[in-house]
Amino acid sequence: MAKRNAVFQAPPFEVESALKRLGADLRTARLARNLSMDAVAAKLGVGRRVVAAAEAGKPGTAAGVYVGLMWTYGLLPQMNELADPARDEAVMRAVRARSHAYPTGKRALDNDF
Repeated sequence: MAKRNAVFQAPPFEVESALKRLGADLRTARLARNLSMDAVAAKLGVGRRVVAAAEAGKPGTAAGVYVGLMWTYGLLPQMNELADPARDEAVMRAVRARSHAYPTGKRALDNDF
């Protein structure tokens, strides 16, 4: 029998906190729109328990459920900010390092032998 992934059973504190906050924020968004869990679940094509699990920040809830809830509430454009490489300093450092590593453009190569 396969071992369950530890991130589902005992996620790091930071992960658990982020999921709980996301779930609470999604619940707030649902309530502000006067939507019931049943209505949201029907729109997503999932059961009420799935919506409840997402709102509780359960680590085993599929990412698609969280994204689907954001879509339901009109919050999907905010997804563009998540893991945006332009906001990731490690990515930007790597891009800057690579831009100087190899010559590019028309000036880089010439026929002067």
